[in-house]
Amino acid sequence: MQEKTCCITGHREIPAQALPYVSRMLGLEIDRAIEDGFTCFLTGFAEGADQLFAGIVLNRAKTFPFIRLEGAIPFRGRVQTLRRSHDSCALLDGCAELHILSEAYSPGVYSHRNRFMIERSQRVLAVYDGRQSGGTYSTILTALKFGRELHTISACGPAGGNPRTPPEAANLGER
Repeated sequence: MQEKTCCITGHREIPAQALPYVSRMLGLEIDRAIEDGFTCFLTGFAEGADQLFAGIVLNRAKTFPFIRLEGAIPFRGRVQTLRRSHDSCALLDGCAELHILSEAYSPGVYSHRNRFMIERSQRVLAVYDGRQSGGTYSTILTALKFGRELHTISACGPAGGNPRTPPEAANLGER
């Protein structure tokens, strides 16, 4: 039986008033994924949603030792940048595996990282504010193009409602 992988995409900046809601909803989605048999959780380690997800997964791993966190790092220099922060350093150290996707920065490394995660995942969690541009938007479209199960969480909090799937995705078969 193939291992089931769940990854995260989301905005780097989550409004302070929405952070408790986003944290709670991410926790619920991670719990559902564990219940559904997901054991590998993949993060791209961007600030915001990615690192919030990583922290919640590592916390859940204390109760569910059969799950693990993996990191998809776009280029080697990003690891050194992340290691400057005590919090992100602890998240990196909690990873079962780090996938370094390029030795050096070049245009497109972040898009390559996002595609790497989508190709390996069956479920994608998206902390999304509805804007129709940027990396989160592009990753959502890629997930739908690949037929991945997509679960969105409003980056704006409960008052923001559940962001609609991008109009371009309507023909791609959202699940």
